[in-house]
Amino acid sequence: MTASTTEIITELESISNPAIDGDIVETGLVVDVTRDGSEVTVTLAVNTPFAPIETELGSEIREAIEALGFDPTLRASVTSEQGFDDQVLPGVRNVVAVASGKGGVGKTTVAGNLAAGLDDLGAHVGLLDADVHGPNAPRVLPVEGDPGVTPEGDMIPPDSAGVNVMSAAFLMDDDDPAILRGPMVNDVMRRFVEDVEWGRLDYLVVDLPPGTGDASLNLLQTLPLAGVVTVTTPQEMAVDDTRKGIRLFERHDAPLLGVVENMSGFTCPSCGDAHDPFGEGQVGMFRERYGVDVLGRLPIHPAFDTEANDGPAIRTAGDQLRGTLRSLVEDIVNAISEANLRKVAESADEETAGSAPLTAQ
Repeated sequence: MTASTTEIITELESISNPAIDGDIVETGLVVDVTRDGSEVTVTLAVNTPFAPIETELGSEIREAIEALGFDPTLRASVTSEQGFDDQVLPGVRNVVAVASGKGGVGKTTVAGNLAAGLDDLGAHVGLLDADVHGPNAPRVLPVEGDPGVTPEGDMIPPDSAGVNVMSAAFLMDDDDPAILRGPMVNDVMRRFVEDVEWGRLDYLVVDLPPGTGDASLNLLQTLPLAGVVTVTTPQEMAVDDTRKGIRLFERHDAPLLGVVENMSGFTCPSCGDAHDPFGEGQVGMFRERYGVDVLGRLPIHPAFDTEANDGPAIRTAGDQLRGTLRSLVEDIVNAISEANLRKVAESADEETAGSAPLTAQ
């Protein structure tokens, strides 16, 4: 390496890691720096496409290198430390689970709108509806036709306006109840993981069954999760069940990205007054007790009625609700990015213990 490269690394050391204390060099975010004449290529350990904090970080790095008189090129290096596993789900960069402690709190609504919102950002997205007892994702993201089949016999998820959707609903008749015991549930989960051709995805959103039963446990133990979003409503009973779910995720080392409070009041369309029919909620205590962020609050709104709307609310609702949902999606993507960057920093700490940091040679 030349003196100019040393100068570049020194400049990069002045840029903070947005997810953890320390600069981007010492926390392992900078994998490599190469210079070819006036062109400088920086390889970064990033794995969260369209995350606003990573976009801002990229801009900051480019500006710093340009200020030194070079033309910057940034590249991403995806690592197993960030949750990427080319054995379990080859081609899927981030697996994001959406969970709830109990049913009926709007978990599928959040999962479907998250998937659609990620697609709207420009990401390649899949939605796995793993709620075998209440598979409703195709109501939020309507699809035409059944899954396809590859020559090898794997299922190909049908498309819903840009999102690949696979659901237990495709495996049963509309009016048939899912009478499944533990081994049968696990077999369905195995098929979803092993026998579906997802292709290349930036994000696979997994709509988990409510509670802490076999299906959730099996997926937590099988999938390389980037993180979990848990959904609750303001009622004390729902919040109590959410606390149990948080403990489950902690025991399985699944990064908890944060809590979404659904049905968080509504605004009267006639008088414009705000009302909280289920109380003001208790999600604030999640941050105090568990260090878990509140990612957003969604109101009671007719746009979430899948019978009355053709597509998810993030695409069909009025400007105000669409803005709320888009902000929620961006906050979730940022939370995924922070979780990924923390994993990189932890790995860097282990690898550099007793060794020299990245320097010019």
